[in-house]
Amino acid sequence: MVAGERPEPRAEPGRAELADVRTGGAQARELRPGARPPAAEPVREHLHLHAAPGGGDERVGHPAPHGVAAEDVHLEHHALLRRRDVGEHRLDCRVAVEERDRVAARHLRAGDAPEPARERRGSGIGERDLGGDWRGERGHAIFQGMLPINLAGKRALVAGVADDGGFGFAIAKCLAMAGASVSVATWPPALTIFRNLLERGKIDASRRMPDGSLLEFERIYPLDAVFDTLDDAPAELRESKRYKDTGDFSIGGLAAQLVADFGERPLDIVVHSLANGPEVKKPLLEVSRGGYLSAVSASAYSMVSMLQRLGPLMRPGGSLVSLTYMASERAIPGYGGGMSSAKAALESDTRTLAFEAGRAWGVRVNTISAGPYASRAASAIGIIDRMVQYCKANAPLPEELSAMEVGQAAAFLSSPLASAITGHTLYVDKGYHAMGMAVAGWSDVGAGTAG
Repeated sequence: MVAGERPEPRAEPGRAELADVRTGGAQARELRPGARPPAAEPVREHLHLHAAPGGGDERVGHPAPHGVAAEDVHLEHHALLRRRDVGEHRLDCRVAVEERDRVAARHLRAGDAPEPARERRGSGIGERDLGGDWRGERGHAIFQGMLPINLAGKRALVAGVADDGGFGFAIAKCLAMAGASVSVATWPPALTIFRNLLERGKIDASRRMPDGSLLEFERIYPLDAVFDTLDDAPAELRESKRYKDTGDFSIGGLAAQLVADFGERPLDIVVHSLANGPEVKKPLLEVSRGGYLSAVSASAYSMVSMLQRLGPLMRPGGSLVSLTYMASERAIPGYGGGMSSAKAALESDTRTLAFEAGRAWGVRVNTISAGPYASRAASAIGIIDRMVQYCKANAPLPEELSAMEVGQAAAFLSSPLASAITGHTLYVDKGYHAMGMAVAGWSDVGAGTAG
């Protein structure tokens, strides 16, 4: 067709030929080849559909920059993008159905889902983009104003779970709530205690899932992440009471056991929830070389070693998430023993490993900078309760952080919804990191000193 020449007019099909096509109903009929949707009288308003309090929907009018037929409202966005003159808008039926899915996704991101997006037959956005089946009782894909975190069919390993009181347990629970199969790795001296807690029902309340079932772990592995291979562990440690019956508790041993249990590439998600500083109560000026290097080894290099050995076991699109703390970039008196340096190293390694693991295996690497939380492990700091209150008093959201909030953030970073996010430090601290001046002093949140 010559530029500027108008197309030849086509015979318009009857409205009945378009029945159910726009809504994705079971009785949809395809148009005959070459047929086009008919033009319609323009209207002055674009109708959005919202869930009404009593069920059904309510129609809210918004002025439209171009006249759009009420019957063709589901195609409006395509028309606005492709045509300046809605009167020239013509699509065959197949393209219309495909476009409907894209329009639904755009409305969804805007928080304004049209009817075809809220209830329609299964289509690409649920199965293709998010990897899940969103069908309801009648086989419809139902979007109730939100995107789900769907980890069905994924396998996760959470390293650093020994009780129900820390971030590691909360992350494991959130991953399981999203549909993942979860295994955990536990420090050998705590392994028997943790298994007893599970077997005797001592932490059943924490294990309770939204559907009433209990959180179950596929496997519980022994792991001392300061050892890359079993040969690295001193003989006296291997023969000690707390280690001798655990098998290969090294990172290499964990990788080998995962392959033995699940096959060659069994993992989609790895969570590094490991940290230890034997001299954490000492200010940096008093820390020994051994104490400093131990903190970096257990808290930072352990992530590098885990990715070296577990990265090849991860499927493309996999995710590694670790935990850090703001002491990596700001002075936090009382958080000593080289732990601040270890967290700085972990954050730097996150960026480098994001590049290297992304190129090598298609794996994303991120870390969560969580606010202070009074877990059993954090009690070693000695001032953790006061740190929690201080951050609560000074954060933009003056609330205590919960472990589940960190778990939910980790589940997001591990999901396809975060497929473009890697090399990132995500702050989950009620906004405390954004503050440049305190509004409450250290003396206002309890007695004692910071150091």
